[in-house]
Amino acid sequence: MKGWFGAFRNDGGPTLYSYTNRTPVTGDVRLITIFVIFCTIFTAFLIIFPGIRKEKLSTFLTVTLSLFVGTSIQVAQYGSSWHTTSATIIGSFSAFTKQRMTAEIGGYIGLMHINITYRHIPTNMDVADVEYNERFLWRTPYEMRNMFKEALARGAPFPIVSLVEYFSFYQEGFSWGTKYREAGYYATIMLWTGFASWMLMNLLLIVVPRYGAYSMIFTGGCLLFTNLIYWKLLPSEPLVAHVDGSFLIFNFGWNYWLVLIAGITCLFSGIVLTAIDFIFPNQFSTILEVDYDTPYNRHVNIEESFDTRSIRRKLPRIEDSFGDRFLSQLSTKLNHEKREDTEGVINRGYVSHESSDITEEPAKNNNWSYSIPSAQRRLVSTSY
Repeated sequence: MKGWFGAFRNDGGPTLYSYTNRTPVTGDVRLITIFVIFCTIFTAFLIIFPGIRKEKLSTFLTVTLSLFVGTSIQVAQYGSSWHTTSATIIGSFSAFTKQRMTAEIGGYIGLMHINITYRHIPTNMDVADVEYNERFLWRTPYEMRNMFKEALARGAPFPIVSLVEYFSFYQEGFSWGTKYREAGYYATIMLWTGFASWMLMNLLLIVVPRYGAYSMIFTGGCLLFTNLIYWKLLPSEPLVAHVDGSFLIFNFGWNYWLVLIAGITCLFSGIVLTAIDFIFPNQFSTILEVDYDTPYNRHVNIEESFDTRSIRRKLPRIEDSFGDRFLSQLSTKLNHEKREDTEGVINRGYVSHESSDITEEPAKNNNWSYSIPSAQRRLVSTSY
């Protein structure tokens, strides 16, 4: 028992933990959550996919495209790779020190923030124990400046502070922070617009595929317009940051290209579905086939609507006044007795061919058969 409870203890003292338990940030929790949610939905779809009876190919392609576009919108909304840069530097860890170390620094700009990473590259059997991942927000005009002051007070590494300084000041010649915040603001608005259109697209593809194709085109247009806005509002003078003698040049990251690919795919798919609807209107039914016995057919609905309109045109005009309705009902009752002589079909069964006149009682001769009434007795009046 003494050896079991006395592990890592000296002379009965408390356990000595001589190593640090801090770990660097290696992933964004919010992005990981988004990936897990959409991957779970897609996995559930793959499980139930063998049970789909009809429209298997179109269902698989539509669901895959929808989840891909939705994931791309959310990842781009909260991602940190719209404009990225990285470089290897040899500089000091803190200011006013002569000790220099080799490290890798990277800047990852999102729509509303920038992530700056700093990782020490071990040389001569050194231990890589320096690894930073700092996020600086610019949701408000002065938030970036305040976070820059907090980083100085916290003692952040000198390369990180040097890179943040390019985004924290808004004077002439140092306006990159303002430009990036403006580009991210309008790109965020367009992404949320595309996300709302994406949700409407999923509903219309099941109910009315024709309008679902239109909303798919609109969603793709929103995503492409997001890329256009972000590219147009970027600083006209590209940012080239100087950190310890190294140059950091920003380029478009994978978030930008992901939105571009999703927008082109969504727009192209919507155009194809719209063309199929106009060329083959009789064969364009619901994508997911909610009810296989009553599929949506735009051509049939249009034809039925034309028939309904023609019938409504032939119907008499409906009087709204009380007097007109009363006179119409009164005239109907008065004319009811007159119509009894001319309308309706008198069924005179077992009438002989030899009888020329129709009497109240059937003829009692041979050659029994069913008689055909005269044409005048078959007229039915439809006027009221």
